[in-house]
Amino acid sequence: MAKSGERPPRENASKQLRSELRRLMLAITDDDDVRCEIFNEAFKTLVALKEMKFNGGNDKPQQHRQVPEHFLCPISSKIMRDPVVLSSGQTYDRQYIQEWLNSGNLTCPQTQKALSNTTLIPNNLVRGMIGEWCCEHVNTIPRHEFHEEGLITRSERYVFIKLVEKISYSSVTEQREAARELRLLTKHNRSFRALICEYPDAIARLLSVLSVPELSEDNEVQEDIVTAILNLSINDGNKKIVGKNPLVIPFLIEALETGTMETRSNSAAALFTLSAVDSNKSMIGELGAMRPLLDLLEHGSMTAKKDAASAIFSLCTTVENRVMAVREGAVALVLKNIMDQCLVDESLAILAMLSSNQEAAEELRMSVGVPCLLKVIKANSCPRNEENAVVALFSICMNDRTKLLEVGEEENLSGAISQLAQNGTSRARRKAYGILEKLRRAMYITH
Repeated sequence: MAKSGERPPRENASKQLRSELRRLMLAITDDDDVRCEIFNEAFKTLVALKEMKFNGGNDKPQQHRQVPEHFLCPISSKIMRDPVVLSSGQTYDRQYIQEWLNSGNLTCPQTQKALSNTTLIPNNLVRGMIGEWCCEHVNTIPRHEFHEEGLITRSERYVFIKLVEKISYSSVTEQREAARELRLLTKHNRSFRALICEYPDAIARLLSVLSVPELSEDNEVQEDIVTAILNLSINDGNKKIVGKNPLVIPFLIEALETGTMETRSNSAAALFTLSAVDSNKSMIGELGAMRPLLDLLEHGSMTAKKDAASAIFSLCTTVENRVMAVREGAVALVLKNIMDQCLVDESLAILAMLSSNQEAAEELRMSVGVPCLLKVIKANSCPRNEENAVVALFSICMNDRTKLLEVGEEENLSGAISQLAQNGTSRARRKAYGILEKLRRAMYITH
């Protein structure tokens, strides 16, 4: 029995939890740059407090039944929501393996072997097994498995709805604060990004802030809204929803032209993520994003240039956008970057993409394209750069016998194309071999 005047241990523990939760909530509400870990700590503290209150007086944490190992994603170590099979035969949660592939990795995370393709096939068997297991053990699954995976809780939905209402119907000061809060929540919490699928009109409400005269010219508000759209578009399920809103892409293009450097960079990044959907890709090009993206690639900060280069490359996977890029001066710009040793990797990738366009190949032929590309190949810098350089060189040589013979003269001196035909990537070997064959035929006709 506790001594007179002392609190019971359970009451003391409850008081400590409440005090800790109060401290964390102050940190969240007072700090604009609050770390993701603070949200997680607040959630765990709230869960502990709830269990203490409703767990029948039992202070011992509930014992969770162990989750079968094959239900866990090898990357995140959490229960898979959308299991998919990679070409290596390994199963991963879609969002995590997609992030791995989007980062430029072309190997299986588990086996480290090169992938024959990046197609993701739904693993319906494992998905069904996980569903059955979760239904059977819903009361014994560790709570963090649901929260961190982005499965939406009732409190998260409530916060989101109230925040959207605040954006729509509050005072100017509260609208400004709500836009900032939505930016932070969508950055740190997958659940808030996923909620857009349930409340697609939230996008229109967020953009309605810009119709308020006091906010329409506010650079910070513009940056917050652009960044919130970027955060929301990271979720694969949101890309069509966000892109379909008729206000979003025009707004991002305007921000790309008039915003601060941070805003322009985030706008380019948002256009890049949205361009993963083909219909968005066409719309972004048609609405005039190419010119401001190229301007950002030329004059932006290094981070902004990289975001612009990623967006340009993604957009140029369609023929129509390649034509626009070439006509807006993309070839000269990326050639200059390569010669200045600025963003060489990204510029070579864009140039290889553009070189399939007849006007681009002609512009390369008439400029310093051939010596610039030969220099890259002879430098033996990295396999991917060599591949992109020889792809562009191949396009020139196929249509200009004079440039082909110029390449032949350099080949007699250095043998760089022959080396690439033997040691390059599979694509580089094909293109290098094609150039060598063209040279042989040209020399035969000459003799």
